[in-house]
Amino acid sequence: MQYLKTIIYVDSVEEALDFYYQAFGFATTALTESADYGELDTGMVTLGFASHPLAQAQFKQSYIRSHPKQPALGFELCIECENVIESYDRAVAAGAEPLMPPNHKGEHTQAYVRAIEGTLVALIAQSAG
Repeated sequence: MQYLKTIIYVDSVEEALDFYYQAFGFATTALTESADYGELDTGMVTLGFASHPLAQAQFKQSYIRSHPKQPALGFELCIECENVIESYDRAVAAGAEPLMPPNHKGEHTQAYVRAIEGTLVALIAQSAG
């Protein structure tokens, strides 16, 4: 087996793709004609976004929608970056909610933001040493 991708269900796929580009520099690699599904170039694992109607058409189970005004879901996206301070500032400028400013933790520097659709995002850089 191989881990293939993570898909986040959102209200607007195009808004999510634009936010992740503006905040983290991830370019769109795929977007359906109906704009109900899109993917980003994040490196080794694909990060995708699907509209809620598309997700609900795939399976009939209900799910908890991530929303920035509700408590965060129990997972985070972890993004490695060269400069956590610059990455944090860029994400906040793009509309992310600042949760934890950059700070040094052991062998790395980290910060947390919350994306526009409500996903927790950790920004991490390994310490030089």
